[in-house]
Amino acid sequence: MKSGQRVAIPAARTASRSRNSLPNTSRALTLSVMAIAILLSSCSHHAYSPPPPAPPPSATQPGATRPAPSRPSGAPPRGQPAVPGEYVEEGVASWYGDPFNGHRTSNGEIYDMYQFTAAHRTLPFGAVLRVTNLSNGKQTEVRINDRGPFVGNRIIDLSLSAARAIDMVGPGTAQVRIEMLGGPSPTVGAFGVQVGAFLVKENADALRDRLAAQFSPVIVVPYDSPNGPYFRVRVGRVATEAAAGDLASQLRAAGQSYTFVVRLDN
Repeated sequence: MKSGQRVAIPAARTASRSRNSLPNTSRALTLSVMAIAILLSSCSHHAYSPPPPAPPPSATQPGATRPAPSRPSGAPPRGQPAVPGEYVEEGVASWYGDPFNGHRTSNGEIYDMYQFTAAHRTLPFGAVLRVTNLSNGKQTEVRINDRGPFVGNRIIDLSLSAARAIDMVGPGTAQVRIEMLGGPSPTVGAFGVQVGAFLVKENADALRDRLAAQFSPVIVVPYDSPNGPYFRVRVGRVATEAAAGDLASQLRAAGQSYTFVVRLDN
């Protein structure tokens, strides 16, 4: 080829190159359009969510004062749980089985004489006691779910199983020591004095009316016993067992020989 001579490219080859380059340009343009469409679609379906706020610091900053906790509303706080050994009592224990077995106890349970339970006049329901037979040293543990005994100087009525555990079924009674191991505080609650229990409601009402002239309150409480309904007459409502003991002394001075300090469960 000579210098300065122009070389002519065949028209067919030029057209071919233009046709080959056109698809590449269109393909790039198509891909760009698709990418933009996908991006717009993604933005339209996923709204922006701001990050959650940072948690408060766990420690109080220097110089800052921590607000006092607010007291929850509702019922007043109950007393502290019983401390083992806080309540100790000695006296005569008895036991009860039939015909009470299968009947409701004072806390609403069905009495089962084969369980380790007991009745007590002033300890709260749910109290757990260790009972020691002082004549042989044998011990058992019981849960209070009933009220009683309302006989003489007895301090506790044991279930049949508990009585068997300390060998007092045969004698019927035994000198025992009871120690509270756990449960609600024995000092928190309301107490009164039981002054009578009658099969005839009219007799209970008559005693209530006579005592109401000197003491208040005086109420009649029905009790469904295995022998039929009884009507117990109770006097007073005080905050401590000691205050109820003072009330019992006043009632005895007024001529009431039948007096038992009791916890008022309702």
